[in-house]
Amino acid sequence: MAAEKFAVVLAAAGKSTRFADPHYKKPFAKLGDRAVWLHAAKYFVDRPDVAQVIVVISPDDQSYFSQMFGSNAAVMGIDVVLGGQRRQDSVANGLAAVKPEIEMVAIHDAARPCLHEKWIDRVFQQATKSGAAILSIPVHSTLKKSSDGTTIDQTVDRESLYLAQTPQVFRKNLIEQAMAEHGQTDVTDEAQLFELMGQPVSLVEGSTLNIKITTKQDMKLAGAIMKSLGGIDAAGGKKVTLDDLFG
Repeated sequence: MAAEKFAVVLAAAGKSTRFADPHYKKPFAKLGDRAVWLHAAKYFVDRPDVAQVIVVISPDDQSYFSQMFGSNAAVMGIDVVLGGQRRQDSVANGLAAVKPEIEMVAIHDAARPCLHEKWIDRVFQQATKSGAAILSIPVHSTLKKSSDGTTIDQTVDRESLYLAQTPQVFRKNLIEQAMAEHGQTDVTDEAQLFELMGQPVSLVEGSTLNIKITTKQDMKLAGAIMKSLGGIDAAGGKKVTLDDLFG
């Protein structure tokens, strides 16, 4: 039996309001030697189980993207698709561009540049078995709820709570069904569409290092994570390996 082939949809059509940069949206800001979205893309383009990579951008960014990254997309074999008003509209446009023969689809935030092959392997394998799986991490910090943002209303029980990450991976026919049935509902990720449909979604161990860039401070943190991959442990002079960071 042939191994399943995956398409990867990189979501890069957001407004980046909280990033607050007058020149760059967060997926296009430079992180080290390349733009954030290119860091994210590189983890997928060379995988033998990935047959197609699609980046979804805002129509407002089409000219800029073509000028700045058109050659990168062409060399890497990445398809470029225009997004819609909401995240699910953009993802739906990406899904529509998936090749007919591909049966599995991974959706990844283009603003999550700190991935590792092990995490991708885990979530791909589980989605192949169960039909739907996402990377996630349990909530360890104490959670406080505030209605006005200045004082605490209550402490929220963190037991059984998880932070959703990407990639989120689904059988193509199931995510298409979820979009068809609940695509008009405002959701914050694709797994929520499956919840509305009553379809189970598997939780797969992610990592606190799989951060999503939202603010300028996140750029600094992502840069530190990436730098540490090939850096030196200042305390003991020990080379930091991938397994040290991404076990």
